[in-house]
Amino acid sequence: MSIFNRLFKVGQAEAHAALDKFENPIKMTEQGIRDLKKDLQNAMTSLAEVKAIALRTRREAENHKKRVADYERKAMMLLQKMQNGELDQAEAERLATEALNAKEQASQEAIKTAQEADRHEQMASQLQVNVNKIKSTITTYENDLVTLKARAKTATATKKINQQIASMDSSGTIAMLEKMKQKVEEDESLAEAYGEMAAIDRSVDDEINVALESGGKPVTPSVHLLELKEKMGIS
Repeated sequence: MSIFNRLFKVGQAEAHAALDKFENPIKMTEQGIRDLKKDLQNAMTSLAEVKAIALRTRREAENHKKRVADYERKAMMLLQKMQNGELDQAEAERLATEALNAKEQASQEAIKTAQEADRHEQMASQLQVNVNKIKSTITTYENDLVTLKARAKTATATKKINQQIASMDSSGTIAMLEKMKQKVEEDESLAEAYGEMAAIDRSVDDEINVALESGGKPVTPSVHLLELKEKMGIS
């Protein structure tokens, strides 16, 4: 492959990539459906015109067949009049011959118009197939468009959520929680230390007052305390 062909392939790939970025598949599908509907309208118009021509041509062919039968009937009537002596033989045969010539001409016209009617009917049938195909394609594209819109909506939502998850700094959050935990533990330890210091610094009067208010902690009574309680009659 020459260098020019390689450059062309690279440029072509880049162009396709650019189109993929800028073209909206939903809008393209909607435009395609609109174009197909225009084609359908044109095809239906053509179908109606061809059917009208076919019907008109078929009626002409039937009329020519009726003329064929009519001229033959007239030729027979002329010969009957001649046979009955109501019409001169030469005149009757001349007119009967003219009627038969007209019959032949009408027969040729009937064949010709019948063939034309057949061609137009075939064209109408082919156009009907094309119309049905366009209708089916439009239905398929419309169904695909509904699915495409739903998928696009889901993809957009999923993309947004994934972007949010990807942008989350999980390591930073964990580090922050660890710092908070350490700080709380330090504060708890410091509070406990201050409590112990406060207990050490309390005077005997403070302890007595605390005991009177809350009952204090149960302790092993001293000998002097027991003697005093016995003197006061306290069990």
